[in-house]
Amino acid sequence: MKFQFQPKKINQGSLIVIPVFENQLEEFLKEKFPDLSFPNTLFSAKKDSHYLFPTEGNLVMLLGLGEDPGYKEIEVAFRRILAKNGDLVQGHVILDFPNSFNATQLEAALVGFGLGSYQADFFKKTRKNDFQKLKVGINHSDAGSKKILLRAEKILAAKIEAFRMVDLPPNVLTPEYLADWAKNLAKEQEIKAHVFDAKKAKKEGLEAFLAVARGSVKEPRFIILEYRHPDATKHVGLVGKGVTFDTGGLNIKTQGMHYMKSDMGGAAAVLAATQLIASLKVPVNLTTVVPAVENAVDQHAYLPSEVIGSHSGKSIEIVDTDAEGRLILADGLSYLNQEYHPDHLIDFATLTGSAVGTFGHECAALFSNDDKLSDHIQQAGMALGEKTWPLPIWKEYAKEMDSEIADIRNYHGKPIAGAITAATFLQAFTNDHPSWAHLDIAGVAFADSEFSKSKTGTAYGVGLLLNLIENHL
Repeated sequence: MKFQFQPKKINQGSLIVIPVFENQLEEFLKEKFPDLSFPNTLFSAKKDSHYLFPTEGNLVMLLGLGEDPGYKEIEVAFRRILAKNGDLVQGHVILDFPNSFNATQLEAALVGFGLGSYQADFFKKTRKNDFQKLKVGINHSDAGSKKILLRAEKILAAKIEAFRMVDLPPNVLTPEYLADWAKNLAKEQEIKAHVFDAKKAKKEGLEAFLAVARGSVKEPRFIILEYRHPDATKHVGLVGKGVTFDTGGLNIKTQGMHYMKSDMGGAAAVLAATQLIASLKVPVNLTTVVPAVENAVDQHAYLPSEVIGSHSGKSIEIVDTDAEGRLILADGLSYLNQEYHPDHLIDFATLTGSAVGTFGHECAALFSNDDKLSDHIQQAGMALGEKTWPLPIWKEYAKEMDSEIADIRNYHGKPIAGAITAATFLQAFTNDHPSWAHLDIAGVAFADSEFSKSKTGTAYGVGLLLNLIENHL
């Protein structure tokens, strides 16, 4: 797909898309199409509406956005153009924006339009519409629109990478795949990449990480990305859960295992966000850690009731091998904190069904020991439709993770407060970092949507992290 700012001519047979706000419909029609008249029953510019008509050899789509659409609503409305009306596109599209479209709305529209070209049919012999060669003209009167276009292209590229990582099958997207992805990113951007294999991880004391990996023939990879900017005043540390497939281990899952390729949604979020932040040259120092493993079953798999070590030095009693994500995150958090000392420490993980039971697929569960950071995360996400909501991590909950035989246990064994107790487990490995936040994204990283027949990746967290780092930290 190739975007062109203010094309000099409109090719015959183009699809011309014109977004319309509901409260500006009459004024818009008088100015844009003075000879056009149709009743409100055909087009009212309400949210989720559109109207098609031919004119001068082209096809015009009026896209209704309602009165005051948010970022996510605009993104979704424009994503529908190619995802649901791709057959109307014959080679050229013109996105004709009114002057009332501000920079944020324009960005959302361009990102959404590009996302409409994404399909998860990677292995089909005959794929759906291929929009790679599509030419897209952008009309907007703002002199800064070209800069917005370049920014939107980078956001789009990062989100599609996050989509792909979550949607690819686990025989393709392995720990080694993620490690190679990180190395390639380092070649393309001003980033340093470090990848530990099992031998190096053992030397670094990443015992909890290695315990989870024991049951899989696929070698684990502990991935570190370092992005540095000369004008940075803050150092942000990110950790993403990278379980490329989760059988549950010996506590094997009894349902929903088909979807466990998505258990690296946290890794996808932080890796794609790192790509985006580096490509935009955001003035921040960023260190991203992804412990990448497969939680499988064989004669070497770690056992319930084992006591394992960890990078922090704490011993961990294994109550449930399906509580594996917190184990690799524990080592990731401990290593990042000890070796890099970031100002803020944030982890993303598809961690618990409890978070889904509490919030469904509407928002992520947020835990933090820093009220200011928690507020900033909420504000950054809400502005883009990536919602979070805080839950407590009181000391009373932490007591649930006490073990008689070890320093801590990985699961409290009760059908209550699952997301909260998991968060208190993670906090025990932050070495009392004063500004830590954990986002349990189990319900929002991989979900049903109108754009696919089955669950697919959402790129949740990519926009949130960019907004957080650019505007709130």
